[in-house]
Amino acid sequence: MFMGTKTITIMDDAYHLLKSRKMKNESFSDVIRRELKTSKRPLSDFVGAWKDIPEMKKIFDEILERRHSGKWRSTD
Repeated sequence: MFMGTKTITIMDDAYHLLKSRKMKNESFSDVIRRELKTSKRPLSDFVGAWKDIPEMKKIFDEILERRHSGKWRSTD
């Protein structure tokens, strides 16, 4: 089965990122497929990710306060 090809233009920094993920004997198409396929992580992977960020408690408390007070939008 023959698959068509497309030529795309990417910035130098994107090329270097792509190249840095390229393994021996792997095409750039292989890298793109692998990276995009593995980028879909389940939401459960992120549970607790922000727990050690001090500002998060303040933000969470502000959200709860606005929910209870009916202030859903910022007045800034």
